[in-house]
Amino acid sequence: MARTIEVKVDYKSENIVLIHEDGASRVLPLYSEEAFREISRLWVNIGWALKYSYGFTWLGRPIIQLPEDMLRIQEVIYRIKPDVILETGVAHGGSLIFYASLCKAMEKGRVIGVDIEIRPHNRKALEEHILGKRITLIEGSSIAPETAQQVRGLIAPGEKAMVILDSNHSKDHVRKELDLYGPLVSPGGYIVAADGIMEDLADVPGGRPEWVADNPRAAIREFLACHPEFEVNSEPTRLGITYWPDAYLRRK
Repeated sequence: MARTIEVKVDYKSENIVLIHEDGASRVLPLYSEEAFREISRLWVNIGWALKYSYGFTWLGRPIIQLPEDMLRIQEVIYRIKPDVILETGVAHGGSLIFYASLCKAMEKGRVIGVDIEIRPHNRKALEEHILGKRITLIEGSSIAPETAQQVRGLIAPGEKAMVILDSNHSKDHVRKELDLYGPLVSPGGYIVAADGIMEDLADVPGGRPEWVADNPRAAIREFLACHPEFEVNSEPTRLGITYWPDAYLRRK
């Protein structure tokens, strides 16, 4: 699909954004919400290709997340105040530390991190961190039944859990995670499937053609078709500055 964006800025006359797509064109006022979404989409894609998100840390640990996504998920966490935040995918642990810092600030909650491999230096850094006591690490595949059972054993009956999926982003893997961990979410809570932006990055430098169909958003669509008890809340990502489109699945 051929798609280009042309921005014309002339403070003495017109300020417009031109969208050229499939032989048709649209004209948007530059200072409009729709123009902002279109320009943001382009900015996000370029930033992803340039590894923009790799330049941030949280309390000393690399976080590898878009700052806007972290601020938005903070809003959701503060609103629902979960007892447990489960994240699949640990890497350097910056996001685990971020969630643990929110728990400390709210004086409520703890964090569980799951990864198929937690490298010794990352484990050591997390366990010795000032917030390490709020974090439990589980090494194992997030879709293995024994891992899911171990996670369930750490969540007491009646506790409110929030789940964030940020490990393997293939459609099949994310779908299995949604099926395994969706039941942990109580009404009003969320399971968040990160990095659905892959669907839009197939032709970006560093992207892959198969991402058009093999991505978290495809898994989300399949999951929602079978689980009407969940719905997408698009409010946290409505202006398009996100790596997580359609990620926030709220249990009704």
